[in-house]
Amino acid sequence: MLSKSIVYYPHRLVRHRKFRCWLAGFFVVLASGWLATPAQAQAPGAPASQPIPSTASLPQCIDFALRNQPLVRQSQLDEQIGERNIRIGLSAWLPQINGTGIYTRNIQLQTTVFPDLTNPSGPQQVIRIGLANTSTLGVAASQLLFSNDVLRAARSVKPTRLVYQQTTTANKIDVVTNVSKAFYNILLTEEQLKILDEDIQRQERQVKDSKARLDAGVVDKTDYLRATVSARNAYAQRRNTAASLPGLYSNLKQLMGLGPDKPLILQYDTLQMVRETQLDTTEQLVPERRIEIQQLQTQKRLQGITIDYYRYGFLPTLSSFYNYNRVYQNNEFSELYKTVYPNQQAGAQFALPLFTGLRRIQNLKIARLQDDRLDLDLFNTKNQITTEYDQALGVYKGALAQLNALQLNLTDAKEVYRVINLQYREGIKTFLELTVAEADLRTAQLTYYNALFNVLSSKLDVQRALGNITFNQ
Repeated sequence: MLSKSIVYYPHRLVRHRKFRCWLAGFFVVLASGWLATPAQAQAPGAPASQPIPSTASLPQCIDFALRNQPLVRQSQLDEQIGERNIRIGLSAWLPQINGTGIYTRNIQLQTTVFPDLTNPSGPQQVIRIGLANTSTLGVAASQLLFSNDVLRAARSVKPTRLVYQQTTTANKIDVVTNVSKAFYNILLTEEQLKILDEDIQRQERQVKDSKARLDAGVVDKTDYLRATVSARNAYAQRRNTAASLPGLYSNLKQLMGLGPDKPLILQYDTLQMVRETQLDTTEQLVPERRIEIQQLQTQKRLQGITIDYYRYGFLPTLSSFYNYNRVYQNNEFSELYKTVYPNQQAGAQFALPLFTGLRRIQNLKIARLQDDRLDLDLFNTKNQITTEYDQALGVYKGALAQLNALQLNLTDAKEVYRVINLQYREGIKTFLELTVAEADLRTAQLTYYNALFNVLSSKLDVQRALGNITFNQ
């Protein structure tokens, strides 16, 4: 109704210069708010998946995972969402301006009884108040001067940001640890395949040699059958190990945030891996370096702000306001906007909570109890970290000692096989002794690489327990 009236009677509206300027400013404010809304609503999307090199080392896999792993990207989006929520909480400190427009058709006017001022002793007069058509256009502005609620929001800005950042850090630590272990697991399997390939080559050679000796009548059928059985077992073990490799690659791709259809070839140096097994076992544990302790400390800061919020809940809320209204009244709708009756008010508002049914006191007690609970969480988490460190360090020391022993065993097993193989070809040792030496060599090689993987994995656990997992992003 209002918009139709404005369009239909433009020549009457232009008579009021002040009203025209005020209305233009009003619509500018509305338009600016409308245009700003989509821009603010367009949250930046997740970054596009970055390419990975054709042959990826462990640092490159970790770097790719830190940029593309869904959990990390989700936590980074949560940081952006949290920042918007912080700005929403702080927006109450800014002026609040609202525009209103009302049209009312008084179907039946209100009736009020007045005394007859000219004849006080005479009958009272019944008078209808108002006109048939009423419209009001107004602007209301308010400015918050002090509020305990908004003060809490302002004090919570830094720790709230820290909460989101620490969550992202915790997720990145998980990514670094899990990607590293998955990477080592694949390398272990590939080294096992290399060992089994070498073993298969030896077994095939033994089958050919035993077959030739059997045909020459030098040995009986037993050596040939033993060589054939050993070769079949080697093939079966190799197929079994190779069958697990695609699943290990899929697990690593998932942890990295790499699509399953993307190729992934790993690059590694076994000697470098052996050098990386060393760890400073004399480093002292500092629980405060752990992200879990830092997260609890941040929660303590937020809880302290909550306690202060309820403690000072008796403080008043103070604000100022300004209202400007343009009132139009007329019995004829076509003449409604011809005459304006403006009014405006300015003032301050003061609200003091006198009694809230002891709700503030109970909330304060709950907040303090929750703070005590956080203290217990801190104490318990520190104990858990100490236990985790002691266990991880013990596992690492045991795995490192086993690796050193198995390295010596591997060297001895290679030498034993070399000597027995020469003696067998000279006819000094039997085929059974050669088969046993081959089995011992294969077992020593496989056990050694299992121990190497255990050392690298336990080293990661120790570094995580110490809070030493680092990343560049």
